Amino acid sequence: MNEQLIELLNLSVLLFAVSSMLSAGLGQRLYDILLPLRNVGAVLRAMLANFVLVPMLALFLVRVLDPPQSLAIGLFLAASAAGAPFLIKLVVIAEADVALSTALLLLLLPLTIIYMPVIVPLALPAAKTSAWDIAQPLLMTMLLPLGLGMFMRAVNLRWSLTLLPWLGKATTVSLLALIITTLLANLPGIVQVFRTTAVACAILLIGGAFVIGYVLGGPSPRRRIVLGLGTSQRNISAAAVVASQALEGPQVITMVVVTSLVGFAILFPIARFIQQRPFR
Repeated sequence: MNEQLIELLNLSVLLFAVSSMLSAGLGQRLYDILLPLRNVGAVLRAMLANFVLVPMLALFLVRVLDPPQSLAIGLFLAASAAGAPFLIKLVVIAEADVALSTALLLLLLPLTIIYMPVIVPLALPAAKTSAWDIAQPLLMTMLLPLGLGMFMRAVNLRWSLTLLPWLGKATTVSLLALIITTLLANLPGIVQVFRTTAVACAILLIGGAFVIGYVLGGPSPRRRIVLGLGTSQRNISAAAVVASQALEGPQVITMVVVTSLVGFAILFPIARFIQQRPFR
């Protein structure tokens, strides 16, 4: 039964990543996606938030709250991985700038592919992974569908806009399946994690990452919202790839899963709150 749940979990992760990125590509013009990246200051602030301040926050939290070592490693892996496709769903819920969130993904995903193989061996010598192990799933499930969606939009706009609502439904269904199967497949390990200070670390990491992104978003409210959500939503898929090869055992992966669940629990209400505010 557990093996079937794991297979269903892997399938839901794949479907969610592909459908959300394909939907983003179909719904946005390439010009609209690339335009925000011309703002050098905003790009540098996004890089600072995601690849410097959030990992530093994770290291500070594990030093202060002192969770078990394997759980601390899982938290750091989650903090080191940026550019999650779930960001687009959060931005849609918040009724914020989808084109800007897609541009942020287009920035963070390739940098995560470069960053994690460098930072993980330095910070976690016991974890063995290769650049290709991290890059391959990100390229195939995220960047490739995004590029395919933009190509399809350029070739046939009318057909692309017809397909968009169906992809939106597929994204919602796969997200629900992802949350349910994640809970069921990892329930025993999750219960054990909740008996430690690691959960407090995850809550403070996600909340602190949102504050970091929001503050560094600049004077524009729409940029603050997108960077806040984009910084707090970590790339759990990339973190799980590295966690599966860590030497410390399954608790590392469990902590990555717990961090993702904490992210769902915190960021959904934040996105709903933003949706109801006039400043969005």
